[in-house]
Amino acid sequence: MAIDLIAKPDERNDPPRPLLEHLLALRDMLVFAAVSWACGVVVAGVFAPQILELLKAPAAEFKDLLQVVGMTAPFDVWMSIAAWGGTVLSFPLVSFAVLRFVFPALTNREKLVILCGISFGTALFLAGAVLAYGKTLPLVVVAFRQIGRWMGIEQQIITIDTYIPIVLKLIVAFGLVFQMPLIIFVLGCFGMVTSQALREKRRIAIVVAFVLSMFLTPPDPMSQVVMAVPLCLLYEISIWAVWLREKGRFRR
Repeated sequence: MAIDLIAKPDERNDPPRPLLEHLLALRDMLVFAAVSWACGVVVAGVFAPQILELLKAPAAEFKDLLQVVGMTAPFDVWMSIAAWGGTVLSFPLVSFAVLRFVFPALTNREKLVILCGISFGTALFLAGAVLAYGKTLPLVVVAFRQIGRWMGIEQQIITIDTYIPIVLKLIVAFGLVFQMPLIIFVLGCFGMVTSQALREKRRIAIVVAFVLSMFLTPPDPMSQVVMAVPLCLLYEISIWAVWLREKGRFRR
């Protein structure tokens, strides 16, 4: 498919259609997306106990302390898992519905750019989520535990309904901030930023990375560093990507 898109980059495959057909296609897209999300929520809700065990894994050292306080807490946890899990599971189908609606109006070159952007964006999001789940969350749990001991406060209970939002927040935050290279590269393609300007703003970018990490992670230095350092490395990658674009390596 990619070869066909490159062979005829300016070709379109959308014949002129009346407005009503476009509105019907939009309706079908919205219905398909909504049904896909609802099915994803149902599937995630059915497997919520297994997903909960995965989310509790980073706190395996203190697993016995994870308790539920309050009658509605289990339902709140189930709702969070079902909603977030349904969103993740339905993302491919929702993306397919949106692309099916907009692709006929685009040239093959534009289609290829969008497909590459989605692929790289998904890969970057997964990389950020894996880093958050595998490295940052265990450090966060241990850091909070050590702070409590330093303060002379021995934690006897860690409520699940407060633990799960922290886990989900970190995973989503890492996945989103890892989109930075793609965003900067797109801005570079439109001429809004240059590699020279990015180099000159490197120090400011480092400060912004640590400030952003301070707001997106729990208030412990370790998790902030774990997010800020990859952000700085991704910023350097963005500089090289924009530089290659300026030199014409990505022109085609």
